Amino acid sequence: MYGKLYSSCLYGIDGVLIEVETDLSNGLPLTSIIGLPDSAIREAVERVRAAIKNCGYQYPLQRITINLAPADLRKEGSSFDLAIAIALLTTSGQVVLPPQERTLVLGELALDGSIRAVPGILSMVDLAKRQGFTSVLLPYENVEEARLIRGIGIYGLRHLKDLAPDMTNTPNTPQSFSASTAANAGPITLKDYSHLRVSEPSSEQRIQGKKNISYSSEDYSDVLGQHHVKRALMIAAAGMHNIMLVGPPGTGKTMLIKRLPTILPPLSEEEALEVTKVLSAVGHLKEAPPGLIADRPFRSPHHTISTSGLIGGGGIPKPGEVSLAHRGILFLDELPEFQRQVLEVLRQPLEDQTVTISRARAAFTFPAQFMLACSMNPCPCGYLSAQSEEQRCICSPARVAAYRAKISGPLLDRIDLQVEVPPPGDWRNSGASPTSAEMQAKVIAAHSIQAKRYAKCSVRWNSQLSGTFLRKTIHLPREAEQLLDQTLQTLNLSMRAHDRIMKMAQTIADLDHDGEILTAHVAEAIQYRQLDLSLF
Repeated sequence: MYGKLYSSCLYGIDGVLIEVETDLSNGLPLTSIIGLPDSAIREAVERVRAAIKNCGYQYPLQRITINLAPADLRKEGSSFDLAIAIALLTTSGQVVLPPQERTLVLGELALDGSIRAVPGILSMVDLAKRQGFTSVLLPYENVEEARLIRGIGIYGLRHLKDLAPDMTNTPNTPQSFSASTAANAGPITLKDYSHLRVSEPSSEQRIQGKKNISYSSEDYSDVLGQHHVKRALMIAAAGMHNIMLVGPPGTGKTMLIKRLPTILPPLSEEEALEVTKVLSAVGHLKEAPPGLIADRPFRSPHHTISTSGLIGGGGIPKPGEVSLAHRGILFLDELPEFQRQVLEVLRQPLEDQTVTISRARAAFTFPAQFMLACSMNPCPCGYLSAQSEEQRCICSPARVAAYRAKISGPLLDRIDLQVEVPPPGDWRNSGASPTSAEMQAKVIAAHSIQAKRYAKCSVRWNSQLSGTFLRKTIHLPREAEQLLDQTLQTLNLSMRAHDRIMKMAQTIADLDHDGEILTAHVAEAIQYRQLDLSLF
């Protein structure tokens, strides 16, 4: 006897359709799972056997072959348990599924038949919708996540016996009738899954509960002084430019960057779905409130992080911090404290906005469209640039050079704004500090200008411009061109830095609501690159 159901597993952060084929034949009782399964899938045999018996069904005492197709794709995880169990029940004639439903089956089984949640549900349900499935049968714990995908029936199972609740008067306790009794009773025919149906959320419910969950109490009005740094941060947010703050300890570098998410606009629905998929793939949605992620991610890994932790990796690669920061901010505090080889792997994601990890059997591509924000001291002791008798630098030139050498020139070249953060000075008389709401309003206005300008192309922000399209889009006045060319020669900047100055000038013009780029905009953009010469 032959049967087939459909399930899915994660391949990177995307779902992959898997056919679960079962064949029952005469011979000594033996169950084999083929199709490149990992150890968790091979152990599914014992979980499925115990769950079927403890729910009152009969585990077939035949030679059973379970094939996970395509056979050349490595599979991992426990999301096939429920599909294997239902496939065995249907192939052995104990259950008849609704013929009108094309169903994707996902879920891990406990020994008593309970259904446990699995990671990556969002990507797999999205795959089912795109592949033309009418419904998805999955753990009830994953229902809130799955119902974020519209246009497909979602059915939640708490227990294997919930599949056919009328088969026993006590659905929450194991049945005790014999296998012969079950066989004589005939197959259980399911007309539909209506008793398991879950309704779709409203538009408001899809994004509720996740706004400002990390930084709702932080505001730029808390930071006194440092107006030029706030201006630079606002430019970075308006064009999604990379930024680095350099200054002595206690000047507020970390405090300023940690408030950067409060001035970024919320995610669009398309972006929110992308971000939520990444978090779903790594299992970070279990404790989060229901709904799509509304706020942009803010990731701040410790400086002891490994290359795999930052970029992603593993036998079957998983997303790293650069992917978890997709559509948001990756904050590297005390940048020189990170290992140099770890920092160097950022060069390609900063340019391509994706990460590709190759393995012997396949290559995995993860999204990595993030803003890099980092901070550092000017020297190991931190007081090289401090102008104070009490705070004098004690570092030798060789030690300072070794400290700065941890950041390579090519990586520094990819950081658009390099801003010096001096001690606040007379902060009591520094004037009123703008609030995050006021700064965010200006950033959103600049984003709207860019959205209209790039409506017919794939570019979203000025920082994404490159090549011929950059030169077609950005036009500098003659005086600005001369100023930029002179700066390029004086500071010995690269052509990459030249292009980034042009993109920053466009962002400054958008932020100031000017129709064209002025020489003043280019001059302001240039001043954010002077650390190329003065510090490095």
